[in-house]
Amino acid sequence: MGFIKEFKEFAMKGNVMDMAVGVIIGGAFGKIVTSLVNDVLMPLISVVTGGISFTDLFVNLSDDVKYKTLAEAQEAGASVFAYGQFIQNIIDFIIIAFCIFLMIKGMNKLNRKKEEPAPEAPKGPTQEELLAEIRDLLKTK
Repeated sequence: MGFIKEFKEFAMKGNVMDMAVGVIIGGAFGKIVTSLVNDVLMPLISVVTGGISFTDLFVNLSDDVKYKTLAEAQEAGASVFAYGQFIQNIIDFIIIAFCIFLMIKGMNKLNRKKEEPAPEAPKGPTQEELLAEIRDLLKTK
């Protein structure tokens, strides 16, 4: 029974819940970035490079037959070195890493503002000064 209770305490801690939310948001963010790369950036890069589709970049390793697309080569059962998708995944990674860098940089900037010490309150008289003042008042009476 202790194991289940310990697991429940672990699972209900704030850090675990925050991590779960982060994983879910990260998965959704990954889909957005993948769509950005596949549907926006890569077509623009393709136009600039003269119509080259990165996903179709491959080298045929099995025979001398020329295939127009990667899908055609894979359907024919040819052994291929498909490096185009790898290039596209590197672009995905760079964009995600850059966005995370910007997010962490912003969080650090916010944390620095929180950590700045509050302005010091004006200092009053010390305890000794107050006692001396009380003594002097008592002497005058």
